[in-house]
Amino acid sequence: MFIVMAGLPGTGKSTIAEQLGRQLGLAVVSVDPIESAILSAGIDAGQPTGLAAYLVAERIADSVLGSPAAGVIIDAVNAVEPARLQWVRLAERHGERRTRFIEVFCSDPEVHRERLETRNRELAHLAEPSWHAVEQSLDEWEPWAGPSAEVPRLRLDSVQPLEVNVAAALRFAVG
Repeated sequence: MFIVMAGLPGTGKSTIAEQLGRQLGLAVVSVDPIESAILSAGIDAGQPTGLAAYLVAERIADSVLGSPAAGVIIDAVNAVEPARLQWVRLAERHGERRTRFIEVFCSDPEVHRERLETRNRELAHLAEPSWHAVEQSLDEWEPWAGPSAEVPRLRLDSVQPLEVNVAAALRFAVG
């Protein structure tokens, strides 16, 4: 099983991924802590550390998918087709037919902004994105097209209770 989360920062995708991972017994590979570790190692923040984090996450997921483990959940923004295509190609290399995208959004901008402004993930050297940065990310969000649009995708609105979203994600993942 290969589940790829997508959504803007602060929408709740990491929380859903963690809960889903616990219930399914899957490892969750999150791009942000990887990027934080890269920066903690002294790599200059002006370097493409975000891209590096995606590539490290891909390598970890590749290893998990190549093992007898049950699968993996990728936790990343995945706002653009090249990022999504990275996961589609990885799944194809492993013959993984149970690939799923779960896109998390927040339909209430006030709730989204409050979540973003009050969270503290304690990731060294990686600043929490500002509301302005999230608004810019929304402008850069690409529509689902090409090979990634062919993968089954569930959209979850994080204004719904967490347990409702996790139950929907669980049904989608195993259904």
